Amino acid sequence: MPAADIVHAADPNSQEALDALRHSCAHVMAQAVQELFPGTKLTIGPAIENGFYYDFESEHRFAETDFKAIERKMLQIVEGNHPFSGQEVTYEESKKYWEARGEKYKLELLEGFKDQKLTHYTHSTFTDLCRGGHTPSTKLIRHFKLLTVAGAYWRGDEKNAMLQRIYGTVWPTKDQLQQHLKMLEEAKKRDHRKLGPALGLFSIEELAGPGLIFWHPKGGRMRLIMEDWLRAEALKRGYQMVYTPHIANKDLWNVSGHTGFYRQNMFGEIEVEKADYMLKPMNCPCHILIYKGGLRSYKQLPMRLAELGTVYRYERSGVLHGLMRVRGFTQDDAHIFCTPDQIESEIEGCLDFALKVFEVFGFTQYKMEVSTWDPEKTADYVGEADEWERATNALVSVLERRKTPYKLCKGEAAFYGPKIDVKLIDAIGRPWQLSTVQFDFNLPKRFEMEYVGPDGLRHRPLMVHRALYGSIERFFGILVEHYAGNFPLWLAAVQIKILTLTEEQDAAALALQKKLEAEGFRVEADLRRERIGHKIRETTLEKVPYMVIIGPNDVSSNTISVRLKDGRQFNGLTADEFIAKIKMEAGEKRTASDWPAQAPAQG
Repeated sequence: MPAADIVHAADPNSQEALDALRHSCAHVMAQAVQELFPGTKLTIGPAIENGFYYDFESEHRFAETDFKAIERKMLQIVEGNHPFSGQEVTYEESKKYWEARGEKYKLELLEGFKDQKLTHYTHSTFTDLCRGGHTPSTKLIRHFKLLTVAGAYWRGDEKNAMLQRIYGTVWPTKDQLQQHLKMLEEAKKRDHRKLGPALGLFSIEELAGPGLIFWHPKGGRMRLIMEDWLRAEALKRGYQMVYTPHIANKDLWNVSGHTGFYRQNMFGEIEVEKADYMLKPMNCPCHILIYKGGLRSYKQLPMRLAELGTVYRYERSGVLHGLMRVRGFTQDDAHIFCTPDQIESEIEGCLDFALKVFEVFGFTQYKMEVSTWDPEKTADYVGEADEWERATNALVSVLERRKTPYKLCKGEAAFYGPKIDVKLIDAIGRPWQLSTVQFDFNLPKRFEMEYVGPDGLRHRPLMVHRALYGSIERFFGILVEHYAGNFPLWLAAVQIKILTLTEEQDAAALALQKKLEAEGFRVEADLRRERIGHKIRETTLEKVPYMVIIGPNDVSSNTISVRLKDGRQFNGLTADEFIAKIKMEAGEKRTASDWPAQAPAQG
């Protein structure tokens, strides 16, 4: 057994050490489950970000009520201080071992590993088929917690058996575990699947089908604000807005290669006049057709085509997740066609645009990753080695010139080119994959794209895919959770709600509403004959940034009282003073108000 498969880490928080800890904890959980529930069959149990899972086939239906018993059994195993040891085995030895135990899923996995080195890892009485790595001993696995149970198809194929997946988390210290659990609790409170419908932003309608989003008036208003800002910013940066159909002849997707390498994620054919059409899963081939509308000169490049284009992908029901994973969504897609000497400035422009998005929407932390090919597996990629080297060097050169830290991810590029991925960090520390700057060696060749160079000869342009929001739906879901529904003033669907005490203030409230709307604010007036405390509670739950309260004294003195959703209240303001303050806040797209600290108002 190679020593590297047991991880002796000086830094327990290194990624290698965390992966080993989590993978080892998955093995301990699997042992506990099999001891408590005899007959349970093993499948796989990998480390994942912040935790681990193991998939089981069992007659017992696991529930969270089982977790305490499983955790107690895990703790007994851990306290045994069992070393992890690996043994290299032949295919026949491994097959005999798993056949003797009736582990059909391990036998199926084994068939794919016939020509590879095989290792069995053992601790205590438990053995698994895996590559490692592991902690030296179970004694390091002390700070763990089982989290959820979910269904999962064997090998992710809905035609296969449905298994039961138990998720857990484990950390080097108790404090880290508690911090992570606290973050998970906060994430539950911020869950966009609950907050979004509760705030009247969107819904998913059972009658229409899963994975399809219905934007309600308030959510639609916010989406329009997001789209209008992005379009205006794109036009300032030299992009040209285009619009392309939602459906196209299957021949287009044959040329692009989508019916070959992406067919499982496309909806089926739609027959139109004896020809097959398909819903578009991506906008790129449509933008290429616009480019190919005429022979381009190098003087016309770079050409930056942008579209908020709705696409449709057949995502399996098991992976659908609110706004984060849907079947119909709108991408803020752009494709840049340029010459080799323009490429670095275009990449830099994409990164500048991405960082502007983060700044405007209130994200201050992010990480950069450069994904490139594995030069030892060239058959898995299109493009020549020199193309990959030049493209990767262009991405890295821009980041290094900007002194931007990045992680190089070998072998993680798409088959058609290297890319920069930008992961933002939200308010509670979670990373989200968002903006992408992606080279494409594939489509320009497939569509025989050309431009006439200064030498009078025809050349193939470079092509870059660029997405900033990623998709409107997913980005909106991230925003809901980042702000916990407490959106900044400039983005909120309803910015101000005017509340009256009695009907004698109705005229003043309506006059103020008209004045605020004339200044461009989104305002509602609550003139119901309800107690003011009830109105305030409802408006607070609606997370409206500002409440304006008008009572008899306000009418007589021609002033207003302004209440923030955190309970602070400022009395005796004139309407003009209020408008001047919030115009600055909204105009500068501030993510928080700068009203002075004041004790919350009573009542």
